[in-house]
Amino acid sequence: MANTYPLVKFHFSVEWGGTNIGFTEVSGLDVETELIEYRNGASPEFSKIKMPGMQKYGNITLKRGSFANDNEFYQWWNTVSLNTIERRDITISLLNEEHAPVLVWKVKNAFPVKVQSTDLKGDGNEVAIETLEIAHEGLSIQNGD
Repeated sequence: MANTYPLVKFHFSVEWGGTNIGFTEVSGLDVETELIEYRNGASPEFSKIKMPGMQKYGNITLKRGSFANDNEFYQWWNTVSLNTIERRDITISLLNEEHAPVLVWKVKNAFPVKVQSTDLKGDGNEVAIETLEIAHEGLSIQNGD
């Protein structure tokens, strides 16, 4: 029997080599193939041909609740020293009802480029959220088995 409904996006996990705290939001899971245009001067066509070029990856943003005495984001951020930083492979999985991965994004050689602390509001009624933006060198996507 074929699936009647598309996958829901609210049940996921992130494995990133640090503490096992869940994230509330992940965005930026995109890859783009850059376009190369070329035309030979003697071509009878008066238009360029198009061919695929290098792949380009956007930064990934991870958001989670702030916890007392949990400095994982900041410790990773603080590994930067001149042109070196600790890089991590990250696996992001969309899960089914049995908590098994059905769609998996594998991120290669990720490192933090921006850490954002929560905003503060005297009349707010929300959870404190911190944000980590990471750059990486590759994203592969696996759908199903």
